[in-house]
Amino acid sequence: MAINICSKQTQTAALKKILKRCSSLGKKNSVDDDNYLPADVPRGHFAVYVGENRSRYIIPIAFLSRPEFQSLLQRAEEEFGFDHEMGLTLPCEEVHFRSLLR
Repeated sequence: MAINICSKQTQTAALKKILKRCSSLGKKNSVDDDNYLPADVPRGHFAVYVGENRSRYIIPIAFLSRPEFQSLLQRAEEEFGFDHEMGLTLPCEEVHFRSLLR
């Protein structure tokens, strides 16, 4: 049980670090400054933007442990970096992303 708690804490810390680097999150009024999360995102979740239209999805932090999602995060960092105005943007088609949600 302690391993799972430690793992979740590590995942949460990594996500906060990623979200903190997203410049647009710090500029919006609806951001909780202590957690660097938009006010409409429930605890244990985070927002990502996907596809040509940059559709917004709120997904659980548990997704960070999925290899396919980790791959998308690496591609996002390489392609977009984390210093742009759209928040955490994932480089994939919306249809493909929805298949990962299942």
